[in-house]
Amino acid sequence: MEDFVKRWLYDPVVGKLVAAMIGFLIIVALVRFVHRSLIRHVKDTEVRYRARKFTTFVGYVIGILLATTIFSKQLGGLTIALGVAGAGIAFALQEVIASVAGWLAVSFGNFFKTGDRVQLGGIKGDVIDIGILRTTLMECGQWINGDLYNGRVVRVANSFVFKEPVFNYSGDFPFLWDEIVLPIRYGSDHLTTRAILHQVAQEIVGDYVSYAQEAWKDLVKKYMIEDAQVEPMVSMTANDNWMEYTLRYVVAYNRRRTTKDRLFGRILDEIEKTHGAVKLASATMEIVKDSGISVRIQS
Repeated sequence: MEDFVKRWLYDPVVGKLVAAMIGFLIIVALVRFVHRSLIRHVKDTEVRYRARKFTTFVGYVIGILLATTIFSKQLGGLTIALGVAGAGIAFALQEVIASVAGWLAVSFGNFFKTGDRVQLGGIKGDVIDIGILRTTLMECGQWINGDLYNGRVVRVANSFVFKEPVFNYSGDFPFLWDEIVLPIRYGSDHLTTRAILHQVAQEIVGDYVSYAQEAWKDLVKKYMIEDAQVEPMVSMTANDNWMEYTLRYVVAYNRRRTTKDRLFGRILDEIEKTHGAVKLASATMEIVKDSGISVRIQS
């Protein structure tokens, strides 16, 4: 028994295992210490999140390097076997490899970041976590109208960035163009109608214009793209039933629904103040001539 204990204590493999375990424990302790320090000293949520992710990644890399250094001789004998199995492993784990590659593309390619509103693989939502294999979204839409959360947390494989388009609603230009359409009866004062829409737009979304202009200028400098009008714009078309006014405006990507509600409320208030000079239209049927058909009921 004593000889067995001595052989076990002086076995070089056991010594390397013990050294590796001690090294891993030290790495884990350092990573946790850094995480706690970040919580205390870094107030910005995004910077703290990215720092935590980077620290964890560095910990994994150091752990792998430590294991490789300690067991370098033992791993050398596995080179041939790993080479033979490499093709099969790559084929079996191709989705995992693609997801890791997608994570690298997202991290260094500026596809999106935490807090952005995106659409990945047909799923729209806000990015709440970017993992090595999957990106986690708080989903918007589906059975909920408008750009509001529906309560589902969705995890999308990072490999989707290579397979489908990535729609970013809040990337380089954190604004969206939106429109409201208003049907107005023929005979209404079209100049007053246009003035009402301009006035309400300036009141509700006018504050967005200066910020949107600055953001668009940065976009023009960065990409081959033409300048665009970010001021509210009113256009009118006439059809068989009514005059159709369209108000086009820029709005923050996460304020579309509330902004549209405020716009419609103020527009209706202003239309009521015209005392009939401006009237909303609706789909109605109008009989313009009697057909001359008489119906006689006999008992």
